[in-house]
Amino acid sequence: MQAYLTLTRRELGHFFMSVMGYIVIAAAVFLMGLSFVSLASKLQGEATVMPVTEIFFGFYFWLILLFSVPVITMRLFAMEKASGTFESLMTTPVSDLQVVMAKFTAGLVFYIVLWSPLLICLFFLRYFTHEPTLLDPANIGTTYLGIALLGMLYIALGCFASSLTKNQIVAAMVAFAIGFALFALSFLADQLSMKSDWSNETLKAMSIYTQMLDFSRGVIDSRYIVFYVSASAFFLFLTHRVVESRRWK
Repeated sequence: MQAYLTLTRRELGHFFMSVMGYIVIAAAVFLMGLSFVSLASKLQGEATVMPVTEIFFGFYFWLILLFSVPVITMRLFAMEKASGTFESLMTTPVSDLQVVMAKFTAGLVFYIVLWSPLLICLFFLRYFTHEPTLLDPANIGTTYLGIALLGMLYIALGCFASSLTKNQIVAAMVAFAIGFALFALSFLADQLSMKSDWSNETLKAMSIYTQMLDFSRGVIDSRYIVFYVSASAFFLFLTHRVVESRRWK
């Protein structure tokens, strides 16, 4: 456990002591600001039956997710392989699983910190509208739960992409391609919503867009949690196998 915590702190240090980490945060905050302006304009002088958190899940949210996670995860394994420090790391008395989980945990923590300004935007909205019932704490809690679960999945697949190559750009492109394909499945499921065969039910279970809307409405479905945890574990398992395969080279 001590080795895992030490490696996690090491990875977090790389995030918060690098220029790229703050560029990612600045870009995400800028897009959140644009989303906040768009949200405020929609609410101006108009009543809405939708929770404010649900209105937020539009273009800017998915733009931040799809582009920030590949940048966050591309360096986790690829940079160490390219610089030659990966082999040095793996010769230390730590297990492959500890290395994978430490990098995953650090990426997830940074991702969650990335979304913390959203909470400030929501409370600013509540303050200036002078409407205490505008934001339901339960909706905010489930929204952040959904953001964390979705981030867990995307960070895991980003770790897998980074473990496959020494090139950070290639790692980012692979992570973006897989992430975008997963996002696109949500709309494919909507197109087939009138059918009830097993393939459509499978696609509906993987519809991250619909799931995030439910989280923003305050709905917690145990099937969603099982999906995110299982899918994240699957990509982490693949990452572990790739890291472990170095022993056979």
